Amino acid sequence: MGIGYTIDTPLKVSQFGIDSIISLVDDILLEKIRKMYCQKFELPYLEISNKIDDFRAKRITSYLNLMNELVESKFEELKSTAEEKGNDLKEFFNLLPDGSHLKQEFKRISDKYLHISDLKDWLNKNLTMGSIDVNIMTKVDRDNYANGEKLPAEFNDAHSALRGFANSNLQSSVVLSAGMNPRLYSYMEQFQDFFPDESGFIKKKIILKVSDYKSALIQGKFFAKKGLWVSEYRIESGLNCGGHAFATDGHLLGPILNTFREKRMQLNSEIQELFKKSLTRAGRIVPNVDMPFKITAQGGVGTAEEHEFLLDHFEVDSVGWGSPFLLVPEATTVDKNTLDRLMEAKEQDIYLSDISPLGVPFNSLKGNTKDLEKELMVEKGKPGSSCPKKYAALNSEFTEEGLCIASSRYQNLKIKELKKEEGLSSGQYQEKYQRIVVKSCTCVGLGTSALIAHDLDTKTEGLGVSVCPGPNLAYFSRIMSLREITDHIYGRADVMNRPDRPNMFIKELRIYVDFLREKIRESQHERTSKQEVYFLKFSENLNEGISYYRNLFGELKDKFQDKKASILKELDDCFSEIHLLKKEFNSK
Repeated sequence: MGIGYTIDTPLKVSQFGIDSIISLVDDILLEKIRKMYCQKFELPYLEISNKIDDFRAKRITSYLNLMNELVESKFEELKSTAEEKGNDLKEFFNLLPDGSHLKQEFKRISDKYLHISDLKDWLNKNLTMGSIDVNIMTKVDRDNYANGEKLPAEFNDAHSALRGFANSNLQSSVVLSAGMNPRLYSYMEQFQDFFPDESGFIKKKIILKVSDYKSALIQGKFFAKKGLWVSEYRIESGLNCGGHAFATDGHLLGPILNTFREKRMQLNSEIQELFKKSLTRAGRIVPNVDMPFKITAQGGVGTAEEHEFLLDHFEVDSVGWGSPFLLVPEATTVDKNTLDRLMEAKEQDIYLSDISPLGVPFNSLKGNTKDLEKELMVEKGKPGSSCPKKYAALNSEFTEEGLCIASSRYQNLKIKELKKEEGLSSGQYQEKYQRIVVKSCTCVGLGTSALIAHDLDTKTEGLGVSVCPGPNLAYFSRIMSLREITDHIYGRADVMNRPDRPNMFIKELRIYVDFLREKIRESQHERTSKQEVYFLKFSENLNEGISYYRNLFGELKDKFQDKKASILKELDDCFSEIHLLKKEFNSK
């Protein structure tokens, strides 16, 4: 969802019991939004400037504490003024799925009493507000310097963000994404809130975004050896998702989820024993119960039928939705111009780009104002960003402190180096030049929309906005209310006006086939034997996934019946395309 789009989402949805996630990348943005809300709610505000010791962690702690305070206040008001807030209270239960035990119990209890105010005791016992979770991209862990000297690792960006969360008064989870960072993971041992008490309660839980079962097992064991428990393994489609797309080697979501379903008990037994032994060895409290964990899935889900299928067939504990909420102002913060562009976006407008300075494929919207700003500077012969925040300044190719590869300083150095290369044709030079200047300042662009939407100063950031919707957003074409999107998720309504939308598994497969085709095209002039092996393995994994889906959809009797024939045809078409691609790279 980006850096700024959910920055204040908890304040919008937590009172309705909906969990949300705040990105901790940009402490400058967090500080600006904190100041705004302190002024709005007439709360004392003391600026945390960058001259204060450990300012990044302190900004994050202060912002999270403010969000928690404001959300708790709204939630308590909802419960304590049940009679006056009757409509809000009913909305809380209307947003729940029809099969919810809590929703059914509320109807039974409310039918029994004449006044909602008589329900206060029941509400206090049964209602819980949505969790205010946070996200840390583990690899965005820039070294920091003071007076020209490198600071200890605990002052790195991701480490400081973790400390900011750990020192907050939240009772929630940290979502760790973008790969394994052993040094960061080890740092978590410094904070008691990540460890369980005797009953197994953990104040601050760990959620891991993982690409496959092997990754979950490796990382789960790493944490267990330190006495830390992973409370959720969040499986995201490698390419059919928003933001950065961490492509697998052709492994598809369905087979990956099937492996988790088959090996869930094995994952539990291997990690549970290791976890308790580690706590005992460290002299820490050992829970007197087995610790639970969740398996969840997200990425490209667009219909209630797909949602239910993931829950029922793959037995995941919950299903996540992301990109469609960009069109729900009651849940996310998006400036009007970007909202209009998102509503108009079609399939060809949402594409897998190379613009991210992290060097990871990035789902982006064509014509976003940050890219237009970038392209204008290239036309002027001044490529690159001024890099005002430097969160992605991770490249040490030219300087010890690191540069962002989207910065003008890095790109100028890289272009000078390119000009010295001998034997390049004009076409080869231009291709390499474009690879340099395509990078965009996303760490700024992904937060600017929130500033514009709240009418805050953007002097440092500029007006360019980056946005990173998943491909699925192309099938949602209007502003939706929170009630409308939840009704859509739970099958009570249909807000999608595109009957031609492909099944989520087919969409992911198609993106992977296109991804493979593009990788083969990029290597056509300088292909190595290592790439040949990679292409072969990639195509074999895709074919194994197709075989799995053929069996799965061929045997289904009560799901996707209206699209079953087209799904099976798409599988055959993709198989044929992969066969042709294999012939292409084998013939070179």
